[in-house]
Amino acid sequence: MSLNFIPYILMKGRGEEAIKYYQENLGAVILFKQSFGEGPKEEVEKLQKEELTQISHSVLKIGENRIMIADSIPEIPFKEGNQVSLCLTTSNIRQARDIFEKLKKEGEVLIEFSEIYFSPGYGMVKDKFGVIFQIYTNRE
Repeated sequence: MSLNFIPYILMKGRGEEAIKYYQENLGAVILFKQSFGEGPKEEVEKLQKEELTQISHSVLKIGENRIMIADSIPEIPFKEGNQVSLCLTTSNIRQARDIFEKLKKEGEVLIEFSEIYFSPGYGMVKDKFGVIFQIYTNRE
């Protein structure tokens, strides 16, 4: 069982631009990239036309490190101060749920921990210090 922390950066509509910038300037390699328009049909139907091409999730490798970039998270409106969060990833759903439950005790739930189309267990919480954590369970 492993546990990783990955910086997750929100770009407010400039995700594709940021990805290209990091490729050109930092040698980033795209490991995964998906637009909102490539998501599940029931989610795509809720979007405005201009949102379809925006980045819903991407993973870049820069050197030996990874970062994640998205244009936005619909449940969390972009504002200065929440642009960077930590994505805590594990393949153990019990471990992910336990961490989420501990962080929410004195924090604030932004997205309740549950199964979602891209993960068997995902949630977002702001801890008591104001740090935003995305708790993500890898599919096995």
